[in-house]
Amino acid sequence: MTSTALTFPASFTFGVATSAYQVEGGIENDWAQWERQGKLKEPAARCGRAVDHWHRYPEDYALAKAVGATAFRLSLEWARIEPERGRFDERALEAYRERLLRLRAEGLRPVVTLHHFTHPTWFHASTPWHLPESLDAFRQYVRRCAPLLEGLDALIITLNEPMVLLLGGYLQGLMPPGIADGGKLTAALANLVRAHVIAREELGQRLGRVELGISQNMLAFAPDRAWHPLDRLLVGLAAPAYNHAFHEALSSGHLRVFMPGVASARVRIEGARDSVEFVGVNYYTRAHLRFIPRPPFIDFRYRDPEGRGLTDLGWEQRPEGFLQLLQEVKRYGKPVWVTENGIDDRQGTVRPEYLHAHLRQVLAAREAGVDVRGYLYWSLLDNFEWLEGWGPRFGLYHVDFDTLERRPTPACDYFRAVATGRVLVPPSAVASAQPSAAR
Repeated sequence: MTSTALTFPASFTFGVATSAYQVEGGIENDWAQWERQGKLKEPAARCGRAVDHWHRYPEDYALAKAVGATAFRLSLEWARIEPERGRFDERALEAYRERLLRLRAEGLRPVVTLHHFTHPTWFHASTPWHLPESLDAFRQYVRRCAPLLEGLDALIITLNEPMVLLLGGYLQGLMPPGIADGGKLTAALANLVRAHVIAREELGQRLGRVELGISQNMLAFAPDRAWHPLDRLLVGLAAPAYNHAFHEALSSGHLRVFMPGVASARVRIEGARDSVEFVGVNYYTRAHLRFIPRPPFIDFRYRDPEGRGLTDLGWEQRPEGFLQLLQEVKRYGKPVWVTENGIDDRQGTVRPEYLHAHLRQVLAAREAGVDVRGYLYWSLLDNFEWLEGWGPRFGLYHVDFDTLERRPTPACDYFRAVATGRVLVPPSAVASAQPSAAR
């Protein structure tokens, strides 16, 4: 790449990402219930106080600014806002409004996620996503959230990784609601698309024009056995269903999924056509798919064929897959935001090189004509990583989970150098502190 191609324009946004349940602490929702049922990989793990961002948010906003970020992704916690169906907590709403205003005052653009995996404790029992009642419940929630966003120029994400929610919660039974039912999955899939449309309607009525999209986890796929026709067939089916079904529905208005024996849908969703202003991409890794002769017929495997080393979570480092997917979403004709990208790096030594390799793909995508507007690193802080509990560390800042002290990793210096200098320099060109995770 030329020196010009290694430069980010002044309009490009560098930011950081978080989610409410993973950082705030003190939340009683479906995930808290799931933990008490011993459903995590470490059955005794609890999110509990998380990393206490609810009380430490001024400090954390300052940490974001210290690495050169100008955008901060957070989510609103539905369970805080509506702890009982129909009863909205005004103090929680006021607290979120105050936090959002503080972001703007600090020069950080809010990137606000309305739904990031979690639900109030009443949701799955009374209004689960596979039933039409879920849509009215979500409408009432969004209607109460809309005033929080007035005057903020926020980037708004209606749904975070809906396919992860559906596969984990409605096919594998690994996350709430813990269902393994292809028919219910299909119904829930269509209703989540409708939920996005509802959010657009409610926010538009209150705010006028909104900059709205979803945040879609996207995987690079490859056959586990290149010679095996069923492995290759799985890739041909999984890539469009997993990576593009939602994006396509919000572009064309037609939801199309075809995964034989798992889930199939072909539905026109009223109001879904051209219902986003941007395409949100979350990218972490590549998955090798192997056919297994029993439901759900797919086995996900993470391999290291090129010897780069798996991440500490066991995922392949595959930056080329990032470029591939950014080029694929160009078809939707919308600006693209990288709403998550990051690595579990428990010693804090690999992340600068990971950042360099993946930001290089962002620049390559831009050079190829993809209108990538911003990059949000996952995550600002080490946090509670869902089924994995407290093991993984994705943070630019290392968090001592006993004392809650935040300490910079070497990636902080590297991220700051690129975000403020606007040039993709190699990590070796940036002096940095020693890794703090080993202290």
